[in-house]
Amino acid sequence: MIKNRTKTVTLTFLREQLLYDIKNLAFVEGDVLADEAQHSKHQVQDIGEDGNIDRVTRLLDLALARCREHLYPYTKTDVEGGETLNDVLAETSTYTIAMLVPDDFSITTVQYLEQLIHNLLVYLVLADWMSIANVSNPQSAANWAAKAQDVEDEIKSRLNARTGRVRKFQSPF
Repeated sequence: MIKNRTKTVTLTFLREQLLYDIKNLAFVEGDVLADEAQHSKHQVQDIGEDGNIDRVTRLLDLALARCREHLYPYTKTDVEGGETLNDVLAETSTYTIAMLVPDDFSITTVQYLEQLIHNLLVYLVLADWMSIANVSNPQSAANWAAKAQDVEDEIKSRLNARTGRVRKFQSPF
């Protein structure tokens, strides 16, 4: 009897790196706005400032939960009982996704998922922020949402394409 073996893989995302990408892209988004859109420009580029960063924190938390759900077959954790959840705003320096994967799961798939998830976290935050702050360019939010959707589709595709060992059985015919 062959026993199914699994390994634990932890994907780690540093808040500092995520914020750097979010702020950088928001700066560029604001910088390309027309000169008459100065107020929108400043709103778009201030994504990482006091007050606004609280919204970004909540969005990152939500986006991470969304990613865990996409990876549900590998991230499923049973409810133990007695859990208490709250919505107190708390900044974390490191976001993690722990996955229990089959023994033959490819490291290249894990590395690809890590890159996709990083981008998804960034794009989801930007899509929401642009829907609020970039009134001078309403298409901006839709563009970032489309990018996020493309990444989500790719994550699903990678997980659906992942198969176990292919075994060919001999046929008497």
